[in-house]
Amino acid sequence: MKKVIESKKVAAAIGPYSQAIETDNLIFVSGCLPINGETNEVADNIKDQTIQSLTNIKYILQEAGLDMSNIVKTTVLLKDMNDFGIMNEVYSSFFENDYPARICYEVSRLPKDVLVEIDCIAVK
Repeated sequence: MKKVIESKKVAAAIGPYSQAIETDNLIFVSGCLPINGETNEVADNIKDQTIQSLTNIKYILQEAGLDMSNIVKTTVLLKDMNDFGIMNEVYSSFFENDYPARICYEVSRLPKDVLVEIDCIAVK
């Protein structure tokens, strides 16, 4: 059985997908763009975009009764690998103890021409 998870604090999906799907004890969070859910605006720098993408993940997990400590795997897509250090610094501030497994790719382009997109898998 699967359940759709959606947060009103996060901008609506820009395509035919759910913000997250819960199945058994896993939550699969779709790639979160750095769009502010209240203003629909995107910051112009990697630091603020990373903060927004991870904040959006946090809001989605809250809808499922979870928090960032429940994340076991993330994927980070960067427009420019030169932004890795700044993204990494912000990313580390969202986790208190053990970091989730992670992979990071540089990609040629992201939706809405953002600089970062992050997805995750969380466990209950």
